[in-house]
Amino acid sequence: MMATKDKIFSVSHRSKEFTIIQLQTCNELKKLLCVPKEFHIFFVSSATEAMERVLQNLVCKKSYHFINGYFADRFFNIAKQLKKNPYSIKSEYGSGFDFNKVKIPEDTELICLTQNETSTGAAIDMKDIYGLKKKYPHIPVALDVATGVPYYKIDFSKIDIAFFSIQKGFGMPPGMGVIIIKKSCLKKTEMMLENGYNIGSYHNFLAHAANAEKYETPVTPNLPAIYMLGKICKLLNERGIDKLRKDTEKKANMLYKFFENHRFVRPFVKEINLRSKTTLVFDSVIDTEKIIKKLSDKGFVLSSGYGNFRNSQFRIGNFPVHKSEEVEKLIHTFGNL
Repeated sequence: MMATKDKIFSVSHRSKEFTIIQLQTCNELKKLLCVPKEFHIFFVSSATEAMERVLQNLVCKKSYHFINGYFADRFFNIAKQLKKNPYSIKSEYGSGFDFNKVKIPEDTELICLTQNETSTGAAIDMKDIYGLKKKYPHIPVALDVATGVPYYKIDFSKIDIAFFSIQKGFGMPPGMGVIIIKKSCLKKTEMMLENGYNIGSYHNFLAHAANAEKYETPVTPNLPAIYMLGKICKLLNERGIDKLRKDTEKKANMLYKFFENHRFVRPFVKEINLRSKTTLVFDSVIDTEKIIKKLSDKGFVLSSGYGNFRNSQFRIGNFPVHKSEEVEKLIHTFGNL
């Protein structure tokens, strides 16, 4: 209704009205996530596109990937599809990494991590990421935070790129991804262009940056999504990020505590400190399709497991849009199945 009232659907992306919308959205997002002024914000179609653009614009040959789930594996495979020669370290899905033993080759151009693995419910502690950056300060760090923000607090002085899609933590319809990138990273993109590397066409980072300086986009964007993201960030800023984080932790703890003692369901991630607060994944000895169907009949939407875990797991999102009362009702309903 608000978008219709503000005539968002008829605003030209080359108009003054649009630049005001994008400026407001960028300001609210930067305020919410504490993004410093030396970062650009780019709008793309999805987090998957963000993976491709990041690799295409910042890596000549070698990226290094931490893989412990399907989306981290996608990040790695996109590098291979782009004819890069990526390194990787893999751990069992649902587990973590021993960062003290990690040795990243000197010719690595980008460290790629999936901070909150949507497919498995395993999260990497931000302290481990910062430690990695401290150990390899000359290598840019790129974080997939598709289901991590706005809950997980990111110190942008200790990473270089973060990207996400809007349909998870911001509770919006799908159709847009956001890249937050340190401006100094673009020197690498310029070098790649000068040396004949393919950095893409209309969505390369140099085109994005030139437009971002004017609060414009290289091509016609998902304007309603940019508008809505700004309004949601403003609302979350008014509520307070500290309250949001406390509420998220409260809901996650309720769910984990309930399923720890359930008769046929257990949390998939065994190490408590690795369990995601925003994407909770559970093993079940009962076919999850039946569970999802029964809960759907009660008005709840759960996701099936991802990939090979489709029939043995289910996933519960825990984002700002979800209220504690709804979680309590879900637990009560689940207990009566």
